[in-house]
Amino acid sequence: MRKRIYKANAWDFLRGAIVPILFTVAVMLMIVYGLSQTERSSRVEGLRILEDSIRRATVMCYAVEGRYPDTIKYLEENYGIRIDWSKYAVHYSIFASNLFPDITVIELV
Repeated sequence: MRKRIYKANAWDFLRGAIVPILFTVAVMLMIVYGLSQTERSSRVEGLRILEDSIRRATVMCYAVEGRYPDTIKYLEENYGIRIDWSKYAVHYSIFASNLFPDITVIELV
């Protein structure tokens, strides 16, 4: 009876290593995708929170003083609104002191 000697070649090694490599790459891609989605939702939530805070402070100013503030700076100085001007652009347009102002918050890229 003859003994058969099996000699491994490069293809056998590659075939045995390809499944773990593909699995590792797939896991890494899922992690990167999850982190990017988390960052995106965090930015959207920050934008929403800032706009809601400005609106609430505007209504509070109207309730306390009987008029809407003239500028966003007035809200920052007197009602504790903190705006990161390097991240957000705020458009605050008032038509009359008794009409709710147009407030738009845009994230800077």
